[in-house]
Amino acid sequence: MADYTPRLKEKYDKEIVKALMKDLKLENVNQVPKLEKIIVSSGVGKKRDDKRYTETVELTLAKITGQATTSRLAKKSIATFKIRKGMGAPIGYLTTLRGAKMYEFADRLINIALPHVRDFHGVSRKSFDAQGNYSLGLKEQTVFPEITFEDAAVLHGLEVTFIIKNGSQEGSTRLLELFGMPFEKKEEK
Repeated sequence: MADYTPRLKEKYDKEIVKALMKDLKLENVNQVPKLEKIIVSSGVGKKRDDKRYTETVELTLAKITGQATTSRLAKKSIATFKIRKGMGAPIGYLTTLRGAKMYEFADRLINIALPHVRDFHGVSRKSFDAQGNYSLGLKEQTVFPEITFEDAAVLHGLEVTFIIKNGSQEGSTRLLELFGMPFEKKEEK
């Protein structure tokens, strides 16, 4: 098992690095955009006091990512939402993927989960931040094959953030395209 390399990581090392150096006109291999980590998170919102709902969110995130989740408490008080700073009930859960698990998750997301999204026309090209990181939201967790019928009784959304090292918007877009990310087609005028 120690010799196992995820399919996407192997593709990155053998093909994508060379393609990115050529496409982005880079001279040093260390300038190539690289996937550093993937953060998968889900907020519980108004249902933070519903124990069944929060447990389901925590368990489904753990099943989808294959590792334990971290609960997040409120960082500041917001009277409108009846939230106090450091309040006892978690307001969300997240997990950070690195290494082999990160590449396995990206592969499953791109090739299995996204094609199962209802009325899917591609992911938005406008979800990059200034550093070249990409965020993607899913309305329900049922697109992942790990989710059973019992887990799907309580639906919740989740957000996936790709943290890309040395990324600009152009470089990060090209990296994700080479990974196979199905971006929506550009509209021609």
